[in-house]
Amino acid sequence: MDTAILAMPNVQYKLRSSSGHIRMPTILVKIPHGSFPGESRTALVRKINEAAAAAEQMPDEPSARSMCWVLVEEAAAGTWTCGGADATARLLPCTVLAYLPAGVLDGASRERFVERVHSAFEEALPADDGRRIATSVVMNEVPDGAWGVGGKVWRLPDFARSAGYAHLQHLVDAAQAA
Repeated sequence: MDTAILAMPNVQYKLRSSSGHIRMPTILVKIPHGSFPGESRTALVRKINEAAAAAEQMPDEPSARSMCWVLVEEAAAGTWTCGGADATARLLPCTVLAYLPAGVLDGASRERFVERVHSAFEEALPADDGRRIATSVVMNEVPDGAWGVGGKVWRLPDFARSAGYAHLQHLVDAAQAA
């Protein structure tokens, strides 16, 4: 079974499960080196995964939840600048790039995702870290028919079937009837 959480720097990421399915959404998190160590990292990844599942209306089932991957990468000291200067001594910049099929999120779901991701960083921050968190969340919605899975192009009904999106099950029914 593949691990759904990859949080080690300098690893080759395997985005395909043993069944050949691409994990989606794929959420890439970039943080300054050492900012969320140990249990803080584990809590951060869990909370980001929960934010995605809530926004996408995924059922609380391991098979559906395994469709979401969170990959954490750390930026080396001095490589993350704000306004041309390293501000990480007083500011904790955190970037999230989420790739998901277009049509999964509506406006309210996007807002819910951004709010919950920001809260995930706040809640997971070690208690002794007094820096202000500055999050940037970018949702890259992949157009229908532009995501390949196991050598085949997947469309929104395919994702709805695999991830169990509650609000999109009518698409699965319509695709099966066709």
